[in-house]
Amino acid sequence: MDRQDIFNLLKDDLQQVETEFARQSRSSVRTVSDIGKYLQEGGGKRIRPCLLLLCAKLCGTPDSSAIQLAAVVEFIHTATLVHDDIIDGADTRRGRSSVNHKWGNQITVLVGDWLYMQSFVLALRQRNFHVLDILIDLTQKMVEGELIQLELNGQEQVTEEQLLEISRRKTAYLFSGCSRIGATLSQASQEQEEALAQYGLNLGVAFQLIDDVLDFSSSQQVLGKPVLSDLMEGKITLPLLYALERCSPEEGKKIWQVLKEKQFNTVSRQDILRIIEKYDTLVRVQARARAFADLALQKLQLFPASVYRDALFSIPEQILTRVR
Repeated sequence: MDRQDIFNLLKDDLQQVETEFARQSRSSVRTVSDIGKYLQEGGGKRIRPCLLLLCAKLCGTPDSSAIQLAAVVEFIHTATLVHDDIIDGADTRRGRSSVNHKWGNQITVLVGDWLYMQSFVLALRQRNFHVLDILIDLTQKMVEGELIQLELNGQEQVTEEQLLEISRRKTAYLFSGCSRIGATLSQASQEQEEALAQYGLNLGVAFQLIDDVLDFSSSQQVLGKPVLSDLMEGKITLPLLYALERCSPEEGKKIWQVLKEKQFNTVSRQDILRIIEKYDTLVRVQARARAFADLALQKLQLFPASVYRDALFSIPEQILTRVR
């Protein structure tokens, strides 16, 4: 299946999720409603709601809360993007002005808080304490991931495992939570729930690693944000770490110069891209991403063949070959 096939499979459900997102992002405070509308119009792949819905359908007939909880996970994802853009000082998101660039940091941080709170208001209405435990745990891990990354910024002693842990916390635990929640909504067995949670976790790491690759290999038109934006924010990602492990001391100085300056003044973008290309670091990261994708696929062997399992089988390959 390609992305369009999956969208067609979930078309009616996803339309309901969009309707629910729009309805629940309205507020008596006009600024909140305006920003909620702006964020929804910015689009997105909606991969997290898709994961929740596919896993729910894979395990049987989901209960009526599936649509609301699919909207909840998109609320949480959106809130993290809003806060991340403030932290990173980003001025673009998905090819448009970021919310903080358009409305300012003070308003944006409060709207991000509102989105988090609204997500838990919706989740609480389901009176499902297991789902609440999952959402609280993944939200804490995402915040901790951001804190760990901020602590590592500028540090020269960074390990591969530390970067993978950031990927798990900032990205993969939300994927895992979506998959696990989907299983719980169809009263899957504990074994099935855990298998889907691991599917989501490994898928999320692969997704983040490919995102790190695209930051070096794509274009602003495709990414919707400047190329090498992570580097300009002082972040070391796996492609950069692999380059630092193999490059010459002089080349390493160039990389650290940009990480410290957070701009391309004394070192050009092309200088950095040449170093990345010279040591084939993107190929190495892609291989790591494929290994995590393969781990995700193994977890689906527990489930009988169905159109929903086919869809979940196709997502890892789509992630590995995506251009945005």
